[in-house]
Amino acid sequence: MEARRPAIAVLLLSLLAAGCGGPPHDAVGTLEYDRVVVPAPVSERIVEVQVREGERVEAGQPLLRLEDRSVAAGAAAARAEASRQGAALEELRAGPRGEQIRQARAQLAAAQSRSADARSHYARLRPLGERQLVAADDVERAAAAAAQARAEVVAARAALDELEAGTRQERIEQGESALRASQAQAEVQAAALDKLGVQAPRAGVVDSLPYELGDQAPVGAPLAILLVGDAPYARVYVPEPIRAGVRVGTTARVHVDGHEEVLQGTVRMIRSEPGFTPYYALAGEDAARLSYLAEIALPAAEAAGLPAGLPVRVEFGE
Repeated sequence: MEARRPAIAVLLLSLLAAGCGGPPHDAVGTLEYDRVVVPAPVSERIVEVQVREGERVEAGQPLLRLEDRSVAAGAAAARAEASRQGAALEELRAGPRGEQIRQARAQLAAAQSRSADARSHYARLRPLGERQLVAADDVERAAAAAAQARAEVVAARAALDELEAGTRQERIEQGESALRASQAQAEVQAAALDKLGVQAPRAGVVDSLPYELGDQAPVGAPLAILLVGDAPYARVYVPEPIRAGVRVGTTARVHVDGHEEVLQGTVRMIRSEPGFTPYYALAGEDAARLSYLAEIALPAAEAAGLPAGLPVRVEFGE
């Protein structure tokens, strides 16, 4: 992510000066570095600032540290859930315990005994009922009890068969998926915890630390802004009269304020849309007030060490 300082006031004054007496083939602007913004990963209080503005840092060097209590608690909860899902998966893979199988066999034997007793009772009552020696309701209840006992035997045998067959493969696969999901969540929380120690993504110079010790920046707010790159580049505004002759690759002579040596550069970017006054509001000579943002690459050996923000004047062409 890159952000650049506009330096609008300096540029406007330079453009006015150029328009009053400068040569028509000049463009003005400032020296700039590529800027990297380090955003806040979470909205937590800053508990330590480990660098100062203007300090040079290396890639991976700590910049700030954020309070970690809530994120650490979330990471611990995620690890505990992953551990629980792992234990549940091992239980599924191990299958039923031997005690459960023996218990199911005993329950089947008991159901079979009750069924045999119910059948015998019904067998004794049925002929008596046919001879009307006992009430018909008693015979019907005995028949229902025998049928219920047979159903209990079927249920007990099915439960035993299920335990002896072990865990279904589909349930094991569901357990594996649940474990992977919980592990991924634990990794996300661990990564969030690591990000609380804000580090420099690239080597560069700390240009700005917008928040102070104890501040709580919102998520995504810039905690630090770094100037990166081996050398600055010239960021200039090309006047409309010379825009047609400037394109990517055009050579340029860059005069830096306070630096005697003229730097030889090359246009690396130029906008197609004009800046400042909207083009649709201009006509005739007013169109000359249009300007086009351009970036000019400079030789690292000669421009390295020049500070950002210095005014520059650029001449294009041979």
